[in-house]
Order: sequence, then structure tokens, then C-alpha cells
Amino acid sequence: MKLGVMSAIFSSMGLKGALDQCKRFGLECIELGTGAYPGNALCDAAKLLKDKKALAEFKAVIADSGVEISALSCHGNPLHPDKKLAMAHQEVHRNSVKLAKLLGVKVVINFSGCPGGCETDKRPNWVTCPWPEDYGQALAWQWEKRVIPFWKAENKFAEDNGVKLAFEMHPGFVVYNTETMLRLRSECGKAIGANFDPSHLFWQGMDPIVSVRALKGCIWHVHAKDCRVDPGNAALNGVLDNKHYGDEWNRSWIFRTVGFGHGETFWRDFVSTLRLAGYDGVLSIEHEDSLMSANEGFGKAVSLLRGILLTEKRGAMTWA
Repeated sequence: MKLGVMSAIFSSMGLKGALDQCKRFGLECIELGTGAYPGNALCDAAKLLKDKKALAEFKAVIADSGVEISALSCHGNPLHPDKKLAMAHQEVHRNSVKLAKLLGVKVVINFSGCPGGCETDKRPNWVTCPWPEDYGQALAWQWEKRVIPFWKAENKFAEDNGVKLAFEMHPGFVVYNTETMLRLRSECGKAIGANFDPSHLFWQGMDPIVSVRALKGCIWHVHAKDCRVDPGNAALNGVLDNKHYGDEWNRSWIFRTVGFGHGETFWRDFVSTLRLAGYDGVLSIEHEDSLMSANEGFGKAVSLLRGILLTEKRGAMTWA
């Protein structure tokens, strides 16, 4: 298993600066953003597909760095009821798949998206309950008319290009838990799997270890990010919290860097369970901890995970 990083925290440094940071911290991989919601992409897929010289220069920079690209990320909502936004995110997604093929990158990461609840909706409608019946009907319409047709076609496109599609289970989108992840894969095709981010599961009250076991054989990529649920605030208001991320004192949960939501014991068990499930890819550190600077949070995550991966590697060698 290798250690890497999601490039969003280095977006202001440019590609070479981000790669230098990876080398400085001894990382083997980088997950490059290509646009959509995160913006500030270090990898302009549209440009690289059109400009052979730019593509050659891009490849040379990556090769010279010695850092491997673990995945291309285009987190967006290609099912958004705003057709202009949806089409823009669809274009970024397809360009990412085509570029991944040219670069020899095997994984493209995205969200599953969220449509409206009917043809005339202008905003996404994330359904969280079956009653009144309007909600159940809206959910059925979403899957039958929008989700399945779109991702079935994209699954084929990914397969044709030799690429896997890795979705984050994230509230606000139709794939947000283990069951919906498995449903999308079952309905739309085997190129579809998970970009497993335990932080999104913690905040919903799920056990990531149990989820990893259920998703055995279809985990394509992993984000290393933690989450702390505030027991008092969650007891008062539950975990469906829509307060601003900056209101840490009153929120039911906040994202934390690795080890500051759950201790080393969890992260050891998480890495071990991933191995048992057949995953031997990258742990890509994602920093969204509002209580730490990017450098501090990233550095602490690297330190903790490197120790765990080295221990796991030594153990594997001992048992072999």
C-alpha cells in the first residue's frame, strides 16, 4: 500500500510545487484534480487533450518528479438539474476519463451526482426519507430516469477506455452509503466502485470497517480523512447538520486530520481490513480540517499513516 495526497491543498503551488511537496514529505503518489467543484485544477484535462506539446511537457514533469498519479479527480454533479452546470461537469468527467487513458491512470474519482426530484426542479433534491410518498416517488424517478441511464452509459465509456470510476459515498448525492454504492454498481456496471472516505461514514453514524468488508472487491481508491462527531451537539440535534463548516463550536461533526477524530487503533484496523479486502492501492490524504493549517494537518497525517504502513509492511514480510 502506498501513501499519497489529494492535490487540492497544494492548488496554489502549481503542479511542480505540489510534486515538490510530495517529495519533501516522502509521498509516492498524488491524486490530481481536473476541475468541477474543487476548482483550481492542477491538471487541465481539456487543454492536455487538445495540445500534444502541453501533454508531453506534463508527462515529463510527472516523470521527472518520480511521483505517481494515483487518480484523476473531477468531483462534481453531472446530474444537476441546471443543464448548463450538469453539462460542464459531464464534460470534465469525460475529459478526465480520456486523459486517464492517455496517462495510464486507472482511476477517475467523482461524486454520483444528485438530480432534482422531477423534470421541472431547478435545484438538486437529496431524499433522506420515504414518507410522505412524494419523497419515495421522487427517489424512484431519480434512479430510473436520471441516475441509472447516465451512469450505465458512463460505465461503458470508462470500460472502453480501460478506466475505473470511483465514487465517494457523500451525503447530498444519491450514493452516500454502502447500500447505494452497491446499488449503483449493480445497476450500472462493474467499472464502478468506491473511492472510500471513512470521514463521510463517521458523520452518518456508520462503521467504516463494516463498510469496507461489504465493499470487498470494488474499492478502487481510498481517501485518508477523519471526522469527529461532537457527542453533545449530536445528541441535541442529530448528525444531519447544515450549519456552516466554520461554526465548529455548534456543529454536530467536523472533519479532522487523520488521528484527531479517531485514534491510531482505528487507523491500524482500517488499513488491515483494506488489505484483507484485497486493496493494495493508495491512501490519499485529504485535508479539510478547519482547526489546523494545511501544512500542520497534512504533516500529522503523513506521520501517523507512514508509521502504520511501515508496520503493516514489516508484518506482511514477516508472515510471508
